[in-house]
Amino acid sequence: MDTQRIALVTGANKGIGFEIARQLASAGVRVVLGARNLGLGETAAQKILEGTATAIHLDLDDHASIARAAAEIDAAYGRLDILVNNAGIFDFADAPPSSASLDAVRRTMEVNFFGTLAVTQAMLPLLRKAPAGRIVNLSSSLGSLTLNGSPDSTYYGAQFIGYNASKASLNMMTVQLREELRDTNIVVNSISPGVVGTDLNGGTGPLTPEEGARLPVRFALKGEENGGFFEADGRTPW
Repeated sequence: MDTQRIALVTGANKGIGFEIARQLASAGVRVVLGARNLGLGETAAQKILEGTATAIHLDLDDHASIARAAAEIDAAYGRLDILVNNAGIFDFADAPPSSASLDAVRRTMEVNFFGTLAVTQAMLPLLRKAPAGRIVNLSSSLGSLTLNGSPDSTYYGAQFIGYNASKASLNMMTVQLREELRDTNIVVNSISPGVVGTDLNGGTGPLTPEEGARLPVRFALKGEENGGFFEADGRTPW
């Protein structure tokens, strides 16, 4: 059996996802870059260490593409060691509950939560075949109910009902997966990479994608915790 670890990173053709893929490849992991646009995914894979990355068509809005991706990974490798659920969107029509566009909220939940859940369900059989499976869910401190409800929090004024609720839902998935998988060799955590300047937020944020990728990569490689919510400063309150 090939001992090189296999990782799938969703939304990996740019931003944090690309940096996660690049850093995992540098650590000796063979990385599959999931991308809605396969051409962009293949271009991104070519920028990573030669022979360490490939691209696959994976659209969180297209459940048939998710099933095909799982079948292709199974056929190529027979297992999956690491799943990084990175793909997500932010809709600028999102807003506080009284004024948010319902279409924007629905679209955000569909991709960020339902799409991620669909990918996870499809990949779990492959993760169960790995010696030590790892699931890293890219969450956000905006998904913390505690921080959203605290006037002293930096995140208190960032009221985006769709995005925040999608990340809170993702955190619930982490909690429930940890319980469901407690008797397996699969570790799952929610990770908040910090405020990273990417296309998701119009390029605003003090951190670079390279900096934002470091914590998710650490948990993907080591998995020293299970069922937690973490940011660079430590554990994040639910």
